[in-house]
Amino acid sequence: MTQAASSPAAPTDPADAHEGHGHRSLDLEQFLPYRLSVLTNRISRGLADIYSERFGISVTEWRVIAVLGRYPGLSANGVAERTAMDKVAVSRAVARLLERALIEREMHDSDRRRSVLELSEAGHAVYDVIVPLALEYQRNVLAPLDEAERATFAAIMAKLEAPLKD
Repeated sequence: MTQAASSPAAPTDPADAHEGHGHRSLDLEQFLPYRLSVLTNRISRGLADIYSERFGISVTEWRVIAVLGRYPGLSANGVAERTAMDKVAVSRAVARLLERALIEREMHDSDRRRSVLELSEAGHAVYDVIVPLALEYQRNVLAPLDEAERATFAAIMAKLEAPLKD
């Protein structure tokens, strides 16, 4: 076998070479997962500044509160599934929220081995303050888009999400 036959094919476009080393290049600024991740991190960080200073809760804790505010009676696994967050991160957030009495844990009616989570009165109070702030923050983020662009953006997001749902 010759050397050429055993080595991978060299990039045909010099723009695909990484500083002349023959490695493929990835233009991160145009790579969808990277762009979405950066955008999400920036948006989440901006929103987190609002609720972390006022209530001392993390992004993960807020997401647990937000999900339980909308879908009370979920298990910690149910919260993780709804948010696509890591189960360990959700479990830690749940533990912190239980310690602070922002959520309550009860046994499921039909399955005594399974616990379900709900916001406590204190958790509802936090939720009721943060939700209008979060919605205002979302309005500000989407402000550069006109109504048609917002509708198109929502439709595109739904199309991209659909095949990725479990």
